[in-house]
Amino acid sequence: MLELQDLTRRFGGRAAVDGVTLSIPQGQMVGIIGRSGAGKSTLLRMVNRLTEPSAGRILHDGAEVTALRGKALRDWRTRCAMIFQQFNLIQRLDVLTNVLVGRLNHRPGPLATLNSLLLRFTPEERAMALDALDRFDLAEQALQRAETLSGGQQQRVAIARAMLQEPRLLLADEPIASLDPRNARVVMEALRDVNRRDGLTVLVNLHHLDTARRYCDRIVAMSAGRVVFDGTPAALTAAEVEAIYGVPEEALEAETPQAPAVGAVA
Repeated sequence: MLELQDLTRRFGGRAAVDGVTLSIPQGQMVGIIGRSGAGKSTLLRMVNRLTEPSAGRILHDGAEVTALRGKALRDWRTRCAMIFQQFNLIQRLDVLTNVLVGRLNHRPGPLATLNSLLLRFTPEERAMALDALDRFDLAEQALQRAETLSGGQQQRVAIARAMLQEPRLLLADEPIASLDPRNARVVMEALRDVNRRDGLTVLVNLHHLDTARRYCDRIVAMSAGRVVFDGTPAALTAAEVEAIYGVPEEALEAETPQAPAVGAVA
């Protein structure tokens, strides 16, 4: 269980996240929606402790995440993997090595730091990485430089890298915002697969309401740093959308790029 208790982040006099309280059971896939600037990215970054809360607490299975420091914090970031809109791959390195980077915090012993700096990995770790790439239909690209891949392929590499961390939670910050509809669908299918098959809790920030409804078990909407809706996809009615965004859903769709197409071939 992931629990956010009155979580707040202020930047100067402005509250980017303002008193958010949520309880998220293990294995749930949660879509977080809202306009740009609503606080979605800041919320996810606080869960991963990339951004420090100004107030409130984060708990996971009863342990207080907001109290973690040093190695305990690094271990939390391993268990709570994160992927980003811009992929965060090392473009000059091959795909396999990018995925293997997900193992770096699993390496104990006096030679761990040296081996990590030299990007030395065991045969077992390489086998894990190849299995992850094969799972996401990228085994044939294992030795290509990351920069040669399409955006959708790079995002799937980022998901494979996250899976090598052996996480309990996966945070995805606008993972399809820069992708075309076909690649967006493939990436969302990959996220749903790790949620269903591996039982991972997935929190994903999304702009497209249809995508949130299609792939998520639960939808949380934010506005001005606060939670203004928390319910099932079916409960996100046209009236709720207008209350959240201040415009009808049809007008909102015209403001955003085309949503991922159902049944598109990657």
